[in-house]
Amino acid sequence: MPPARDFRQRLLSAERLIGCFVKTPSPIVSEVLALSALDCLCLDAEHAPFDRLAIDGCVAMARACQMPILVRVPVASPEHILNALDCGATGVVAPHIRTADEAAAFARACHYGENGRGYAGSSRAAGYTTRAMADHLAASAAQTVAIAQIEDPDAVEAIDAIAAIDGIDALFVGRADLTVAYGAQTQDDPRVVAAVERICAAGLRHDRRIGMFLARPGDVPYWADKGASLFLLGSDHGFLLDGAARLIAACQ
Repeated sequence: MPPARDFRQRLLSAERLIGCFVKTPSPIVSEVLALSALDCLCLDAEHAPFDRLAIDGCVAMARACQMPILVRVPVASPEHILNALDCGATGVVAPHIRTADEAAAFARACHYGENGRGYAGSSRAAGYTTRAMADHLAASAAQTVAIAQIEDPDAVEAIDAIAAIDGIDALFVGRADLTVAYGAQTQDDPRVVAAVERICAAGLRHDRRIGMFLARPGDVPYWADKGASLFLLGSDHGFLLDGAARLIAACQ
């Protein structure tokens, strides 16, 4: 597995990356998954009960195993972004980015600089004071990943403006939320598919990578042809349920 510090370079080169969501706030679960051949993990602090200490423990374990780890924060607020990155996360997935202004604020919060991320040399990310400020600033600029989640019709309408924002590395399609927002019954509704295709096209126009969750892994080739390269598929909960179902089936 390439070192975790190379994840952003792999993402920007449009290498196909396969990861999963982690729904259980346990360092042990992150440790086990970090031993897999996945390209990354993503802690789902938006929809699962991750507090600051749980994020800290899970990120620490993934880093110890050289597994890149993202955090989908509850909301795209500076304090949640700061916490994830200070804990040492590889990057942040920000939910419900709807406008270019929101995308710009998110990008600033992920990076050091004027009106940006607050600096602390005592964090895990900074090596607990063992890394010089200049070295940490350079490493953070090179390695931190900012991913804007697009999951609202307003965001689809503003997608070119959002994708044009400097500091946004990737757009992540929130297909389930788009399905609900469009009043569709399935994620295969033509309105939803058209919205996802529109997001992919904007990513290509503005040289932003495209990520997405897919309920069917078999759909990966189709969306890869549309420009997607980051796929967060399944979760630890799903793996447990699938494993239990296979066990029962094998015993029939």
